[in-house]
Formats: sequence, C-alpha cells, structure tokens
Amino acid sequence: EHVVTFFRFIAEDLREHMARLGFRTVNEMVGRVDKLAPRRDIRHDKARQLDLARLLAPMPATERTGTFRSKSQDHGLETALDNELVRLAAPALERGERVSASFAIRNVNRTVGTILGQEITRRTGEAGLPDDTIHFKAVGSAGQSFMAFAPRGLTIELEGEANDYFGKGLSGGTAILYPPREATFDPNENVVCGNVALYGATSGRAFILGPAGERFCVRNSGAEVVVEGVGDHGCEYMTGGRVVVLGPVGRNFGAGMSGGIAYLWDEDARSRSRVNREMVELEDLVDPADEAELRALVEAHARLTGSLRARRILDTWAEQVRHFVKVMPLDYKRALAEMASESTDATSSARENGMVGVDAVPATVAAA
Repeated sequence: EHVVTFFRFIAEDLREHMARLGFRTVNEMVGRVDKLAPRRDIRHDKARQLDLARLLAPMPATERTGTFRSKSQDHGLETALDNELVRLAAPALERGERVSASFAIRNVNRTVGTILGQEITRRTGEAGLPDDTIHFKAVGSAGQSFMAFAPRGLTIELEGEANDYFGKGLSGGTAILYPPREATFDPNENVVCGNVALYGATSGRAFILGPAGERFCVRNSGAEVVVEGVGDHGCEYMTGGRVVVLGPVGRNFGAGMSGGIAYLWDEDARSRSRVNREMVELEDLVDPADEAELRALVEAHARLTGSLRARRILDTWAEQVRHFVKVMPLDYKRALAEMASESTDATSSARENGMVGVDAVPATVAAA
C-alpha cells in the first residue's frame, strides 16, 4: 500500500508539472525540445563549455512521426522454445505426474524454463511441485537467463554450455550443467557458464561442471550451488544459501557478503588471498555439521554432473577436507551466536521453572 501511494503521488506531481507546460499526456511531451533550456547557473569550467544546441534542436516536421510508441513490439513469445516445454509438461501441470523429455537448445533460445516456471507457479503458488516432478534434458548452447526464476519441481540438465545469467533468480528449481560427454577438453580448464550466474537466487540447487564467469552468485539468498571455479567478485552481496567452489576463485570474492556460507577447495592456497575480508572471515572445517553438509553437496555434484574432480575429492576425503576453507560472514556468525545464546537462556529458564521440551524454547529460536 505504501508503494502504491508513493507512485500515485509521483504521478500527481508529474501531472502538475505537465499542466504548467500545457501537456495532457506524456506522449505530447516527447520530442518537444522547445520546452527545454540548458541551465545557466553551472560554474564548472568543463560543463560550461558544453554546446547542447544540437541536442535541443527541434526535429524537422517530416521526421516528427514515430517519436513515441506507435505500434506494439513483438517479443516473439509465440515462437519461444518454452511453448513446447509447456506442452511436454502438461501431465505434470494438470495432474502432478512425473514427466521427463529431451530437447535441443541454441543460444537464440533465451530464458528457457521461465515461461514453464510461470505455469507451475500459476497453478501451485509458492509451494511449487514436488522436487524433480518435471525433469528435462537440453543439449546444446543455452542463451541468456537459462532457468531464470525456475520454481520447485522443475529440473533441467544442460549438456553443453550456457551464456550469462544462468539460473538468475532461481526459486526452488534445480539447474545442472556439464560439457558434452564426448568433449575431449578438460572441463576444469574451460569456462562453461557465463557471467552473473545465479544472480539473486532465492532457493533451489545448481551444479556446474567447470568454471563459471564473473559475479557468480551475486545476491544469492538461499540457493545451494556447486561449481568448479569462478571469476572475479564471486558471492558479492550474498545474504544466504551455500556455495561450494571446487576450484580457483577470482579477486574480490565475498565482497559485501553478509549471510550464507561458502566453502572453497583451496588446494594450492591461492584462493584465500583473493577473498575480500572486509565482511567475512576464513575458518577451517572443524564442525562435523559443516563437513557433513559440504560432503553431501559434493556427493550430489559428482552424481549429477559426473565430475571427476568431485569423485577424486570424495575418494580421498580425509586428505582433501583439509584443503577446504569456510568463508563465514561476520554478521551471520554474530547472529548465529546470539540465537544460540537465546536458546541456551530459554532452556535454562525452562529448567528452572520445571518446564521441559521444545515448547519451552521461543518459537523463533526453535524454527532457526
């Protein structure tokens, strides 16, 4: 309601300015450079030398048509690959049946999985479908925003490569990426996923066999992700979730990271020096719960992508676990400590009052 009120006042303010200028609609204002004048009170030497005459010159009358939208833009949604995916997924959408299928994909196919995800959400709401209800396999090169905003119940594995924004806003779905099985190159030496993958992901899981580009998992707030290397600015502004990097990281890793946990497999001790420690600290894996969580994610990665690196780490786990470093946000660590303290105080108070069981613990602490 506050947002609606805010924009209503913006619109009313705009109408007042338009009325003073003699306009009734926004379209009437477009191109009316005769209503604009450069400021004369600017004292900056370079700014005063700017000549804006050509920017403020009115367009010839013969070219004034088409200065604002005169026809609707065709986004080509009728020919989108997702239309076929929605058709294939009909048994799952209509009756909740499990569905699996394969399809070819090209880099002109952008936002694949997003329209299908919308259909799932429209029918099921935030809950989505049971995990892996729809399981598709794509083969080829995916365009931008593959599996963007994919909800729970949708799994797409991609054999090939993906462009930027892979898994953007992932919302419960599972995205799996690995190079072609017949490829002769080392997947750890070739980037298979573009920049800004998993940007703003809120939940779900992603497994990537090979390195991803820059700004990986920026603003991730809940997804669990395994990748075999990332570029600069990984996990920037991350607020939740888990990220496992089985390979090198670029500079400025973890900048502005206030929540979630990242586990770096730092075999050559180089990744540690690339972490931005302004808001995080590095810890060894001493907590059995951390080790169990990490191992489960690496096992899932090996199973779903066929990663030889993950398998080697698992086969020599006792040795390799010493090479992992835990990236822990200071704010998150402090919040966990405060919650643990509140839980201890509540339990002690309950015992003093003769109360036992979880009901004696505050609901917010028990839920955490």
